[in-house]
This record gives sequence, structure tokens and C-alpha cells, in this order.
Amino acid sequence: MNLLHTSTAYDNEIQHAVTLLRPYTKRAYIVGGSVRDLHLGIALHDVDIEVYDIEPSAFDVLMREVGAVGVGKSFFVYKLGNIDFALPRVERKVGLGHKGFEVSLCENEKEASKRRDFSMNAMMLNIFNGELLDLWGGLESLKAKRIELIDEQSFKEDSLRVFRSVQFSARLGFKIEPKTLQVMRSIDVSDLSKPRILWEFEKLFKATYLHYGLYYMYRLDLFEKCFACKVDNRFLGIARALLRCKKNFEESTYSYYFFYIVANMLGCNPLAWFKTLQAPNHYVIFFKNQPFFEGEVSDYELLHVALDMPIKNWLGHCKVGIKERAIRLGIWESAFSGGVDVQEVIRDGFTHAAIAQELRRRKMEKITQWK
Repeated sequence: MNLLHTSTAYDNEIQHAVTLLRPYTKRAYIVGGSVRDLHLGIALHDVDIEVYDIEPSAFDVLMREVGAVGVGKSFFVYKLGNIDFALPRVERKVGLGHKGFEVSLCENEKEASKRRDFSMNAMMLNIFNGELLDLWGGLESLKAKRIELIDEQSFKEDSLRVFRSVQFSARLGFKIEPKTLQVMRSIDVSDLSKPRILWEFEKLFKATYLHYGLYYMYRLDLFEKCFACKVDNRFLGIARALLRCKKNFEESTYSYYFFYIVANMLGCNPLAWFKTLQAPNHYVIFFKNQPFFEGEVSDYELLHVALDMPIKNWLGHCKVGIKERAIRLGIWESAFSGGVDVQEVIRDGFTHAAIAQELRRRKMEKITQWK
């Protein structure tokens, strides 16, 4: 199968790359996740092309002539339209974090592709003739739906790969190969910046096969390492709750549900997690007024929540049946009013802060009929 004949949104730009690079080389490859996604029939979100047999100075001149923008500092990476062009490279760990690498050029495809994290991400597709270079068993991994590291030593140098593997598992529905999982369990992830960890989690929570990702979070002790909380035998309950509720998640608040459900089931304070993860302020602001309930929520409790917000804004609405009940009670889009008139409260002599207090008291009085 010639993957270059597969129609994508990048066809014109890839053909332009062929025309641009043909005078300089016969070795230019689409690399990384794009080749994997072409094989899986997944729409491409980006394309990376690795260019061989051209000197860095000539490559720089060529990229500048066509208006490409350098984005990789000393990594020889340039962006032209929606495609990243780069020279092949190898990396050596010299510092902390997933960016602490020294980069040097490499003209050997096997050595250059060895720096990739997993075999499924190391395949290379020649843009001139459609030849596939699969030097690390990527096709076999895809057929087996298996995530498998290439080189243990280089893999362990980048702790971000622990989170990427979990995310890939959840996105693709793939299992992590046992040896790879064992290696990942030994990796210290404390060198990663907390915002980067949160970003990886946010991508994970939107994945199609969320239950795969949750399972590997559990197996890799990421609940303990990232949230300082013990899951133990409650993992299955958390996974079931998340999967049952996932279809009710609202797009605008998607990244919040995981934290809400896990914190609710473990009896933890998510505000402490956000401090640990250095989360943006919108997390803290949103969670400050989010009530938690164990077990089923009665109409009486639901109406109490609606005193302060429409149920649409309460993360607990993701439980099965809550939205339907809130719509029936008229509190899905609007907070509970109970037919209480603020002007009537004012006419009864209440002023300033006492107005709000009396409004709430009268609304709560109306709610007692559901008790």
C-alpha cells in the first residue's frame, strides 16, 4: 500500500515539499506520528518531514528563501505552512527535564529514528517514491495494537514519555507492552514541570479509550506521584464512574470532570492538587463553589445546588439522569428562583446584604416540599 496515495488535507503541501526538495536529495521522509496515523486511517493533525543529504547552511538558505520560519533553535527545525521540516538528528541527555538534551546531526536513518519513543512512531515514509522504512517493528506494533519502546536507555532519558504512553493508550486503545511498562515504572517523573504534566492530563481526559489511560495511570502509580493520593482498591470504582459519566460531559468544562469525579470518590481536596500542579487560575475559580455528594443526589439536594448556580455549571451533573431531572425542575439553564420576587423582599423592609440573605431563606423554604 502506497500511503502517499492516501488523500489528506496536507496533499498540496506535501507535493510542494517534493518539488522543493527534489533538486537536493532523494531522502526526505514523513516521520513520527503522521506515518502511524496514515496507517490507522486517522486524520493528520500535523506533518513532519526529515531531510537528508543537505548541509545545514544550504538547508537554512533554502528554508529562508521559501519563507519558512525557524522554530527549533539549534535543532534545525523550520515551519512552512502546516509542515515542519527538519534535519535528522540524535539527542544526548545533558540536563534535567524533557528539554535537557544536546542535539547533533545524523545522516543514518536507523540512528536518527532510534531517538523516537515508540516503534509505532519511528516509521519513515519517503515523500518521493512512497517507500516505507520500518526499522524498529512499527507495523507489527500497530497490527498488535501494542505500545513498545525502541531503546531502553534513551527512552528512560525523557520522563515525559511515561505520560505520552498513557495518552497514546487512551487515544488509540492500545496496550502497553509489559517490558515497556516495567521500564516506565522505574522512571522518576519529578523532573517534569507541573504545567506540562497537567497539559498531558488534559489531553488524556478527552481520549476515546479513557479507560485504557486510567488503567495505566493506576499501574504506573501516577495518582500517587502526581496527586499524592492512594487509589488502591478504589480504582475500579473510579474508572466505572468516569466511563458512565463521560457521555454527559459538557465540552466547555471537559478538562474539569476528571478532577471532580476522582476527588469526590477519594474524599480529596482538588484545590490542593491544582496548587501542586501549578494549574491556571480558572481551575481554582471554578472549583471553589463546586459541592460534592456521595452516592445518589436527591431532587432536594439538586435544588440546593441550584440556589447558587444552574445545574449546567455544576460538574456533578455528569451523573446519569441528573441533566434530565434538572431540566424537569427548570434548573438546568438557570439557578433556582422558587418564584421569590426580590421587589417583594425589599417592600418587606429588607436592605443591603439582608436582601440576599432573605432571598435565599425564602428560596430554601420553597425547597422543603421536595424533602
